[in-house]
Amino acid sequence: MGGTSLSFRDLILALAVVLVWGTNFVVIRLGLNALPPLLFASLRFTFVLVPMVFFLPRPNVPLSNLVTYGVAIGLGQFGLLFIAMNGMISPGLASLVVQMQVFFTIALSMLRSGERVKSYQLAAFALAIAGMAVIVAHNGRGATIAGIILTIGAAASWALANQCAKEAGKVNALAYVVWASLFSLPPLYLLSLWREGWPAIAAGLGHAALATWAVILWQSVGNTMFGYGVWAWLGARYPAATVSPLTLLVPIFGMGASALVLGEPLESWKIFAGLLVMGGLALNLFWARRKPRLVPVPETGAP
Repeated sequence: MGGTSLSFRDLILALAVVLVWGTNFVVIRLGLNALPPLLFASLRFTFVLVPMVFFLPRPNVPLSNLVTYGVAIGLGQFGLLFIAMNGMISPGLASLVVQMQVFFTIALSMLRSGERVKSYQLAAFALAIAGMAVIVAHNGRGATIAGIILTIGAAASWALANQCAKEAGKVNALAYVVWASLFSLPPLYLLSLWREGWPAIAAGLGHAALATWAVILWQSVGNTMFGYGVWAWLGARYPAATVSPLTLLVPIFGMGASALVLGEPLESWKIFAGLLVMGGLALNLFWARRKPRLVPVPETGAP
């Protein structure tokens, strides 16, 4: 386990991950223009698994840990997120709402460690909830209630995966993500076949252009293998409260990229909601790092 503060190298790695994750919401939206959401998620994890599974040994972690991580990331996070982004929530707002994973991650870590919640964490969570309330109040203008619920479910699943990665300890992070994908695929493909149907699957594959496959490759190599591999590596070395809040940068990149590439309007209420959510994340991050005031202790003589 590392210290409570990220080293310079690890901070650069974490920033690279959140940049990839933030701009990735635009990439997801482009992929959903061509593919049904669950098929898209299935193909994403197929290319994570193959061919790397033949070159990387299975990490020395309990099978239950790999299964839970794979299902949480594959079906829980990306299955739900892709369904939500298929017309129920805009890329910019999705990049914001999914950051609720920070609070779920900290809550799970506390449950496992027995640590008690602190007052500043409650205040941070209240700010984030206020931001969610602003988005809900504008139901239908960039997000529906169903889209928000699905995205929050994706955030909770991401938090569960974070806890699994932390409990896996110091393992080969890339091998961990690759082998866990083996357990992402069965529920994703089965639900795609059941929910979307073979005709939609065949049509999506048949109309997939070179750009579509490039999007899938970016999802598998850039977002999953690099992003989640590095995040799992960081999560095993630092406390959850140190690593997780750095994702407050994701909605900045996400909303900015969505506005620039897709023309998503940055209305004042979206900015206000973003400030509330990111304010909560920032409070959680910087309050935890503040140095306590030292109170001088009067000298006493020897007994």
